[in-house]
Amino acid sequence: MNTPTLQNKTFVLLLIAVSLAFGAILWPYYEAVFWGVALAILFMPLHRRMLLRMPGKPNRAALATLLLCLVVVILPLTLIGISLIQEATHIYERLRSGQLNFGAYLEQVIAALPSWLVSMLDRLELTSVAAVQHKLSAFSVQAGQVIATQALNIGQNTLQFAVGFGVMMYLLFFLLRDGPALGRRIHRAIPLEEQHKRDLSAKFITVIRATLKGNLMVAAAQGMLGGFIFWVLGIQAPVLWGVLMAFLSLLPAVGAGLIWGPVAIYFLATGALWQAGVLTAFGVGVIGLVDNLLRPLLVGKDTKMPDYVVLISTLGGMTLFGINGFVIGPVIAALFMACWDLATPKNP
Repeated sequence: MNTPTLQNKTFVLLLIAVSLAFGAILWPYYEAVFWGVALAILFMPLHRRMLLRMPGKPNRAALATLLLCLVVVILPLTLIGISLIQEATHIYERLRSGQLNFGAYLEQVIAALPSWLVSMLDRLELTSVAAVQHKLSAFSVQAGQVIATQALNIGQNTLQFAVGFGVMMYLLFFLLRDGPALGRRIHRAIPLEEQHKRDLSAKFITVIRATLKGNLMVAAAQGMLGGFIFWVLGIQAPVLWGVLMAFLSLLPAVGAGLIWGPVAIYFLATGALWQAGVLTAFGVGVIGLVDNLLRPLLVGKDTKMPDYVVLISTLGGMTLFGINGFVIGPVIAALFMACWDLATPKNP
């Protein structure tokens, strides 16, 4: 066998082996690394403006961008988290004291349902308050066992979160400062044609920015609007419900309706007709409109992907990768489409 050929194959095998080993080392903190890269891509335009204001001072520019990222992202999330904990604690205390009785709410809803629907629910054993409470009790026991098991790891989880957050911020600083040079180095190392490398890297950056900005803006808008209408209607814990709607709005098409929809049904079943009408009109005409208008404009337009591809890739990504999947899923889908587009012969 030709010695140079053997050396080349050996080097390729060594390169693959050390790359897999390095990936295995990074895997426990893949979320911190992923969000460090994603935030660096998102805030890179801001960092370039900082460099123009601080020429020749890349460290200061990166630090200033990092501090702005903390103020814009971390501080609001911290304030919302404090309000969320307070409202969740208040609801928990009301549940323990019996002031919130879901059995009574269930009886009110069942009493207002048409007879055919009651009959169907009766066959499913969902009209008996006692049966439902028994199922909820069994579920509570199982959930309690899970919570008790997880409670033993609170200290470890807290430490792991703190370490992961520190890794993310540390990595973000250096990616902001050295990102362009690192990107050029990776660009040179990829064994593809120059035009293909430019197309794929541009697609990757565009999708990261579009999904982060688009989905987070839609989530924030729907969460604020949902919390606002709940506050107007006098529903307790509007911040809690608003945060839940913001989280669920990461799921296209359904999203926030999973929260305000059942509440509107309860209002309708209990005779609170004007509250049901206002909530339904606001949910469909305002909250739903935000999703139907902003998401295609902010996500689909920039990524140049059809709405159904964005929906399926988001759902699939969140199934595989959890909350990180709302970015990872569309990125993989966009790169898949871009690679096949490059592989497809163009019409002469």
